[in-house]
Amino acid sequence: MKKFERVFATSRPVIGMVHLGALPGAPLHDAKAGLDGLVAAARADLKALQAAGFDAVMFGNENDRPYEFSVDTASTATMAFVIGQLKDEITVPFGVNVLWDPMSTVALAAATGAAFVREIFTGTYASDMGPWTPDAGAAMRYRNRLGRDDCLMLYNVSAEFADSLDRRPLPDRARSAVFSSVPDAVLVSGQITGEAAALSDLEAVKAVLPETPVMANTGVKQDTVSEVLRVADGCVVGSALKVDGNTWNPVDPERAADFMARARAAREET
Repeated sequence: MKKFERVFATSRPVIGMVHLGALPGAPLHDAKAGLDGLVAAARADLKALQAAGFDAVMFGNENDRPYEFSVDTASTATMAFVIGQLKDEITVPFGVNVLWDPMSTVALAAATGAAFVREIFTGTYASDMGPWTPDAGAAMRYRNRLGRDDCLMLYNVSAEFADSLDRRPLPDRARSAVFSSVPDAVLVSGQITGEAAALSDLEAVKAVLPETPVMANTGVKQDTVSEVLRVADGCVVGSALKVDGNTWNPVDPERAADFMARARAAREET
């Protein structure tokens, strides 16, 4: 918990997503806009999130559908390039997530100086992308070999686009992941990007992990953030901040500012 608090420097941090455009090689990549287009779009989203007062931001490749378990080197390199172009403009802690590849995520954090990473590090899943078996031990050791043992590891324990083949209840899986892997925080998600985790799941996981930060990872909206932050130790938000609430649109500065105003009010009440 102390390491978590040192990075975010606030109670119940709210992390805003910078969803990069589809990267080179991905089916949805806009070759005409190219690298300049990727940087310009990310810069606009970063500017809107920081102006709204988000506690941190996270860069992710949500547009690289269909997702991969072993991401092309060019994807990770392009993400590093984009973040490098924006590095001097980032004024809050930032994290990275290369879907759905823990090793590439850790490598990107090392290359860019990210303060935290988010990924599926534990479990076994049947997913839209096929059988899913991440290796937390390899990812943790890789982080340390790269000299980034200071980098927070945020473990998403309820994978999107997938169903756990481990039939233990979610709280038991979360408790076991903390015991076996010692993550810096546990994240609880809905079924797909933009869909909320059940509040009962957040409550159940937090009840068994009173000393570990538990965050809501998907689907938090303007009208639910107050309720979520009464239970969770923070949240990650993306879709609710976008124009028309559409995941694939740019960040709407007004929606982002409204979200953070409500989040701050909720934190003051708890």
